[in-house]
Amino acid sequence: MAALRTLRKLCQHSQHQVCKLHTSAARQEAVVISGKKLARQIREEARSDVEKWVLAGHRRPHLSVILVGDNPASHSYVLNKTRAAADVGISSETILKHTDISEEELLDLIYKLNTDHRVDGLLVQLPLPEHIDERTICNAVSPSKDVDGFHVVNVGRMCLDQSTMLPATPWGVWEIIKRTGIPTLGKNVVVAGRSKNVGMPIAMLLHTDGRHERPGGDATVTISHRYTPKDQLRQHTQIADIIVAAAGIPNLITADMIKEGAAVIDVGINRVQDPVTGKNRLVGDVDFEAVRQKAGFITPVPGGVGPMTVAMLMKNTIKAAKNVLLFPPERIRMAAAS
Repeated sequence: MAALRTLRKLCQHSQHQVCKLHTSAARQEAVVISGKKLARQIREEARSDVEKWVLAGHRRPHLSVILVGDNPASHSYVLNKTRAAADVGISSETILKHTDISEEELLDLIYKLNTDHRVDGLLVQLPLPEHIDERTICNAVSPSKDVDGFHVVNVGRMCLDQSTMLPATPWGVWEIIKRTGIPTLGKNVVVAGRSKNVGMPIAMLLHTDGRHERPGGDATVTISHRYTPKDQLRQHTQIADIIVAAAGIPNLITADMIKEGAAVIDVGINRVQDPVTGKNRLVGDVDFEAVRQKAGFITPVPGGVGPMTVAMLMKNTIKAAKNVLLFPPERIRMAAAS
């Protein structure tokens, strides 16, 4: 009997230890996806492409950037782009224009660069002053030089699953998902934000057919916007396998809104005041520290989508350099005038 009691105590002790092990074991935090690391890989690919292109006897790709006004953020973004260009072997120039430039003067400058055979890629840094219509400007850039992918022709080709200049930020999000190995086929995706330059293209890339010329992600995509009630947004995000936050609202996505193991891609860039230091700091649309305890994958801000945007812009510039050689000058002029 004594032996039996001893055995029973040992079993109870073992069960207690197993139970204690299960309850004390903390869930592993999300994998933090380094956009910087992925961007370095893509820039290395771009550098190799440029070297091969030049060795084949072609002119070095050239990017022209038009920067209007004195917005500090815009100046910082443009500096990052021209530095990246130099890093991968692309020549570049930044054309500075005063805030009071007229729309007609800006259009004249764009037409001049459209017709300059030495310019492969052309972008006008957004936002523009209020007296200038951004859509008019985006449509003025020749589709074959439109490295931002904002021209209506390039947007239309993207929506039809055709090869084109993809907008750099959505393409960067796509590459993050694909290169990280996050599955999209048949998965539920929520894109928070419907902007024409970010939210809409991301949704297009993720939901379209993977068998087409420009393969899509074959996901089931829900798009939310400013008029989506928060409780309704929560209903969608709680069943989402992938959440892409691109609304420009700090802490829009909180831990209670996601399911365990979801992939969370934060595109938001918001400047908020740090309550401790009083200084401004960058945050995304996601409550990063809380969500990382529950998600499977998450991107940080800064250091997530931002570096990928710049890297994809370099890819588009190389694509532009190669495309220009495929079209006669008459075709380019027609595209610029469309």
